[in-house]
Amino acid sequence: MVIRIVIADDQAMVRAGLRMVVDSDPGMEVVGEASDGREAVEVARRTRPDIVLMDISMPRLDGLAAARELLDTPSPPKVITLTTFDTDENLYAALRAGTSGFLLKVSPPEQLLEAIKVVHAGDALLDPAVTSRVIATFAGRAEPTPSPRLAELTPRELEVLRLLARGLTNAEIARELYVGEATVKTHVARVLMKLSLRDRAQAVVFAYETGVVRPGTI
Repeated sequence: MVIRIVIADDQAMVRAGLRMVVDSDPGMEVVGEASDGREAVEVARRTRPDIVLMDISMPRLDGLAAARELLDTPSPPKVITLTTFDTDENLYAALRAGTSGFLLKVSPPEQLLEAIKVVHAGDALLDPAVTSRVIATFAGRAEPTPSPRLAELTPRELEVLRLLARGLTNAEIARELYVGEATVKTHVARVLMKLSLRDRAQAVVFAYETGVVRPGTI
């Protein structure tokens, strides 16, 4: 199955470079380009891609605002945010916007291709240690707000959510709980469905902001 991609960046040379990288993989196809956030939303709605590569800093509508608008539609694409600045603020803002990945523009081509595949497969494109550090830092600035949705989780699903928030992979969670990896995959899917979350990145944010885990406890 070919992964359909929209590239959104206000610099034509950057878009051309990203297109060259994507086109080098026969399993991927660029179906549209945009030079600002507003156009990115319009192109994505028209072409219905699997992935949008979204620059954070763009005119008319910045990438984070465009991502929020796009992800608030039925059956939205996954969004990977691109930036030249590796700051905690950008990373946290990208996660809060609901994006599934965060990548520096200076990343090597093979990392970009791997990022697209990882996000398309349903995982979050973030190093677990970085994710946990950033979320712990920013979520710790305010008192957690418990969510009534947590009552829908079974004790085992709540345990899985805590382990997700620690940045553990399915294999690591399986070892921690002494169950099979397929069982963990099922639990993760149910957690995301019951909490109306798109992916593991959103699960990490949710766990910290609702007090399921606390900064400094992982």
